[in-house]
Amino acid sequence: MSQTNTSLLEEVVQWSQETCRQELKSVLPKLTSLHYEAATWNDCLRILKIITEMFLPHIGLSELEDECFSKILPKAVAMFDNMMKEIMNQVGELSSQNTELCAFLRNILQAMVQLIDALSICVRHVGSFEEGLCLDAIRSLPTCILKVLRKTFQHCKDSEIVYCGRLSLVADLLQGLFKEAYSLQKSLLEVLDRISLDSSASDEEVSDIVAVIHSLLDICSIISNLDIALHANTWKFLIKQSLKYQSLVEEQLHHGDIVNSLSDNLLASLHSCVEMAEQIKLAGLQETVQSPEYKLFQKTAKMCRFFANTLVHYIKEFKYFLTKKSSCFHQLYLQIFSKFPPSLCAPSLPTALTGELSASVLVPMDAFLLQLLPLRPFAEVVLEPDVWLSSEHELPHFLMLVNILGQLLSQPEEVMELWYSGSQFPEDTPRLPLFHAIFISFRRCYTERKVPVRLPGVMLKGQAQAEVTLHQHICVQLCASVAVLPPVYFPVLERCLMDAVLQADTPTALLAVDVWCFTARYGTAELCLHHVLLIAQLVKACNSECYQLLHLGLLLRRMVFLMTPSHQLELVAEFSPSKVENLPVWHHVLLRALSQDVRLRVETEIIALMQRVLMEWEDGGYKLGQVDKVNAALGSLLSLLRGHPSPEEQCSLSVVRMITQLWSRMNPSQLQTHLVLQDTLKLLLSATTVVVKNIRPEAISQALLCLEAVVSQKCPDYLLLAALGFLSSLGKIFFPEDCRSQVLPRLSSLFGVLLADKSWLLHQHALEAFSYFAGNTNHEEVISQSLCVEETKTKVINYLSKTLKVLEDVESRLKRLKLEKAVIEQHNKKLESKESGSDKQAAETEAITEPEPSPKRARQETSADEEYERHIQTAQSSLKALHALVESKASMTAPPPSWLKAKLQQLMTLIREITSVRHST
Repeated sequence: MSQTNTSLLEEVVQWSQETCRQELKSVLPKLTSLHYEAATWNDCLRILKIITEMFLPHIGLSELEDECFSKILPKAVAMFDNMMKEIMNQVGELSSQNTELCAFLRNILQAMVQLIDALSICVRHVGSFEEGLCLDAIRSLPTCILKVLRKTFQHCKDSEIVYCGRLSLVADLLQGLFKEAYSLQKSLLEVLDRISLDSSASDEEVSDIVAVIHSLLDICSIISNLDIALHANTWKFLIKQSLKYQSLVEEQLHHGDIVNSLSDNLLASLHSCVEMAEQIKLAGLQETVQSPEYKLFQKTAKMCRFFANTLVHYIKEFKYFLTKKSSCFHQLYLQIFSKFPPSLCAPSLPTALTGELSASVLVPMDAFLLQLLPLRPFAEVVLEPDVWLSSEHELPHFLMLVNILGQLLSQPEEVMELWYSGSQFPEDTPRLPLFHAIFISFRRCYTERKVPVRLPGVMLKGQAQAEVTLHQHICVQLCASVAVLPPVYFPVLERCLMDAVLQADTPTALLAVDVWCFTARYGTAELCLHHVLLIAQLVKACNSECYQLLHLGLLLRRMVFLMTPSHQLELVAEFSPSKVENLPVWHHVLLRALSQDVRLRVETEIIALMQRVLMEWEDGGYKLGQVDKVNAALGSLLSLLRGHPSPEEQCSLSVVRMITQLWSRMNPSQLQTHLVLQDTLKLLLSATTVVVKNIRPEAISQALLCLEAVVSQKCPDYLLLAALGFLSSLGKIFFPEDCRSQVLPRLSSLFGVLLADKSWLLHQHALEAFSYFAGNTNHEEVISQSLCVEETKTKVINYLSKTLKVLEDVESRLKRLKLEKAVIEQHNKKLESKESGSDKQAAETEAITEPEPSPKRARQETSADEEYERHIQTAQSSLKALHALVESKASMTAPPPSWLKAKLQQLMTLIREITSVRHST
């Protein structure tokens, strides 16, 4: 600096305030010029302090920007940047031994503190004006100060890394630097808060406000881990300014960056709370509410509430500028709810801490969803047909859908249409109806249904609120929504319920059945009749082996209970039990669901039909081709017995007589050859179980003989389960001495085989059946003879004494359930693809592309032999029946019809042709 300039500065510092005021016009331009031209930090800082301390108090508001701020503040920011760069260049050599460098760096930090102090004087001076502030009058001030604050806070945040173990050498100055910056920002925000812009504001003023908001957003990202109060206050001001000038700045704000930052801060605060809660739990401090750890947890929880509420408020005001963030909002909701029970991946925290954190975070999430409901892009993200979710997010997604369902009633018609109806046109982004999405999401929560997770229930009749399973929770919510659902959406609901009932996952189908039954009960009797007739028609049309029949049958069984007697008569008239083709419907109807008159009619018609079918079967020579019809009638008879186990005496006698007649026709040697007879055996066993006390020992002996034939060979599990039910019922029977030698050994043998079965399901049922039998029988020798194998005996003793196996821990159980989930999902998909015919196409493709035959195809010759044997046995059985018929008619002096001889000759010709073909080959 020249001698002249030095003399000027030395002279000026001697002036009084009055002299400074008088000489302001002449001296201030010289000082600002000197400040701009200053070559060293010391000179620059010295001039800056003279200007701000001596001359600034005498500058009017209208002259501040042009005469002072625009000339000194950019230089001050540049000087601050150079100081920061110098520190970064030199700090690597800093050590306690290098005293010279240490003193140098401390001097720089002291200079930075003084510079910030000078800026604070500028802000305080602006704040001293009582008249309304104008942004144009201080345009340089906010921009320059925010740059300095940003660099200061960043340096303080990075100090441990920057000074790398030598922080203690400058810690006091860094602390002072932070305090000065903290105070400067507080003063600046107070000044900015006094500024008001109206619709006449210039584009430059609007741009300046937008720049201030974005600068504060940058500062927020830096100070998040420095000071809770500073962080919160900065965010409050940022949001306040955004809303204050909403109409002016909404099209220029970086809305995505703001909500991203709010979301990140919310998740970071939540993560910190969870970590602190885990540490408090480990240290056993949850009861010590005055501990520093607990107080810090509370402060952080308050920050969670602050960020959640702030995010909700911002979305409320700017939601239509945030449509592109719909996916982020969806993920934010899932991430938050995955941290809380009942999510299986939620940490185990003390109940009190979980409650505090839940009130801080989960409660605002209801308002969060409420603001997003009108946004079509959000609905498209949430209701996407093939939305991909990680396993830990499946339950949160399901709970989100349930929460949305509960909030829709208060929404306008167009919002309900958006969520309830799904996509309407091909050009729309695919969007499932909400009910459909809920059922799909529930199906995916396999593990949570198995554990099961529990949610808060409802308070009833003054009783305390209890926890309910996931199924109970969603069932209540769905039924409540159906009760207030506008009628226009009932067709959509019915389609969703039908889709859910017809899919392969049984728990999901059960949920749909529950909701459907509520819908029928809540609606009119005519609606219930309409639904029952539709379901009955579907049951009648179903293949007997498809999984949909099980679900539809259950729905039909429950819906009949809800019908009026007159409508039950309409069902009987529409699907008369006297017709064989209608019997599949009555397989699934419990007679106790019917009124007395209707029940008697159905009971009479089913028994009459069974008698007629048996008579036709007998008259036809007991042909295997008619066994399917017999099974259909027997299935309805079994439904009659289960639904009304004590029919009138005359009907009971008829049922027992028919069951006895069927047992007399069961041939053990045919059971493995003719699979249709295994279905007959299963139905007979189940029917006999109900009326076993009225069955003669000869029929029971025949049943055991048939069971020996099938149990000794591989047979379906459903047949073994029916056998176990039958065997357990024999505990009530006291066998006469003349038949014990035939019955009891077989009974012991069958129990021994079934108790040793390797299938855990069959083994469990065998234990239950044997336990029931042993508790009721008088034939104790059967018990000891059934337990000849020591291993079987041990298992039975452990079961009877209720000895528990080693319980698996929670982690192992969850791991097992996740593995099960993959297997179940694959099985369900296989069922559904098989039903749609895709399996057949895949098999054909495999047959074409397979390089060599499958090992399973090697036994074609054996299969052919079995087929020949089956046809021969059928022909032989028919001829024997014909022979017996001819003999019986001949004894009654009734000659056979004249055409019989010609037909027999045709058969002999056919036999000769078959024999000649066989010999020639």
